[in-house]
Amino acid sequence: MLAAGLEVLRIQEALAARRGNLVAELLRGQGEFYEQEHYPDGDVFDPESGAQYYYHAHRGDAREHGHFHVFMRPHHLPERFEPARRGKPGIALPCGPTGNAALAHIIAIGMDNYGLPVRLFTVNRWVTDETWFAARDVIAMLERFQVGHAYPSAEVNGWLTNLLRLFHPEIAELIRRRDAAVEARARANPRANALEDRSLEITAALDISVERRLRQLRRQLG
Repeated sequence: MLAAGLEVLRIQEALAARRGNLVAELLRGQGEFYEQEHYPDGDVFDPESGAQYYYHAHRGDAREHGHFHVFMRPHHLPERFEPARRGKPGIALPCGPTGNAALAHIIAIGMDNYGLPVRLFTVNRWVTDETWFAARDVIAMLERFQVGHAYPSAEVNGWLTNLLRLFHPEIAELIRRRDAAVEARARANPRANALEDRSLEITAALDISVERRLRQLRRQLG
């Protein structure tokens, strides 16, 4: 985790030295930036690992410039992951695309106007039209996330891969809190499907700082 954090910081500082940042590097050559559109066009996908991500922004969100949505495609993993099937009152399962089209949302990463990460958050199923997997399976997929190629930027891909390693415990906890939030909503309204409840969008969130996390790790390691 410390090595991953140092690589995250190195990439951020290297881009800053060139008067750039992660978001500017990702958007370079992508044309005019429009809210709600995916960048880069067609998303970034690594067929070797099943990792996928895109960046976009929402209208009127003063807290951040935009955010990354990070996914894994289970069909590309050596292990067999099955979508959640044990439905409870208020949670209709299975839910989402199936087979090769199955897509598991791992985490979203909020970026500030300086192109730095400031928040991690999980979302309800309807937000990204993902396939709903149990938290334990999503956490197992998190451990396999890696973008090993250079499109659209080797630096952005390396940064994202290492950021998920740096904040692995926090992301795993947010994924568990995601399931808890959906289950709580289902108990409150068992006649509806909590996974499609438009009033439940962000299921768990945490403000982050790379520098603060590195200081914590150094203290723990002595």
